[in-house]
Amino acid sequence: MNGMNGEHKTYIYNYACTKDEIELCALEMRSLFGKDSKTNILESSVKIDPSRSPFIRERIDVIFEGEHIEEIYEKVKNLQIAEMTFKVILVQNSNHHEVEKVRHKDRRKIEREIGLLIQGEPDLLNPEMIYGIMDFNGRWVFGEYNKNMAVWLQHQKKPHSYSTSLSTRVARSVANIAVPNPEGIKAIDPCCGIGTVVVEALSMGINIVASDINYLIIPGVRENIEHFGYETEVSHKDVREITGDYDVAIIDMPYNLCSVITAEEQLEMLQNTRTFANKVVIVTIEPIDHIITSAGFDIVDRCIVKKGASFAREIIVCEKSQKSE
Repeated sequence: MNGMNGEHKTYIYNYACTKDEIELCALEMRSLFGKDSKTNILESSVKIDPSRSPFIRERIDVIFEGEHIEEIYEKVKNLQIAEMTFKVILVQNSNHHEVEKVRHKDRRKIEREIGLLIQGEPDLLNPEMIYGIMDFNGRWVFGEYNKNMAVWLQHQKKPHSYSTSLSTRVARSVANIAVPNPEGIKAIDPCCGIGTVVVEALSMGINIVASDINYLIIPGVRENIEHFGYETEVSHKDVREITGDYDVAIIDMPYNLCSVITAEEQLEMLQNTRTFANKVVIVTIEPIDHIITSAGFDIVDRCIVKKGASFAREIIVCEKSQKSE
């Protein structure tokens, strides 16, 4: 397979997550790629920026592949780089056990031999292009290498935060689950809290607006957004008063001591959400399936995210039920 001449392109994604994040990682995979992987590697024809996901470590845009490393050596001889410096790195397959991984000495040998065969100018310190090679699924793949820049780590240092807020990792994944492809999508976070999800969404180019019933936190939300150089509309509003037309809503159900709400209020929230959004991604710490269905939504996917031994959140993907039309 060769992706150089307008043919079908393949992308190899190397994943990593903690035990508590396995379900969330799989749900994000299904949202972004339409499938998940039982291993740490996912192969797809869908191109996603690795920095969008807190779980994708790197992506290889496959140019050449072969059953043996020698086939790669032969193919890269024809690879010409016009006026660009480059570097080659061997990407360890995260599915492999330590004994299966390529040893450091062999890694450097492979990188050096491929680098010598490419018709271009190598630069190990500041290359304009990085190529990756990996032993994957019984074959070797070679292509452009793209590393995750871990943008969400910068967002941990925001001016205002809540102890009950989602972590930036979970918030980023929730934004991906809600809006896998941002093009032409309008999103809203009507219970935005201090804006953790909104900041992650904006950083990925998602068109999202925010609101919250608590007027005291609105200035903090705006400051958090501005702190990272983003901008969007942030308003003081009860979710039950929102009107308009959005493709998706993200609702982190209020649960802290300052915002305890009844089941009746939860139902009202979701019933009104149904009037302005076709899809909703709900974050909850308590079972609310009956409220979701009573509000006129179908549950289409879900996962549990744990935090330690005693605390767990559920992420529930819902779509407007056609039965209620």
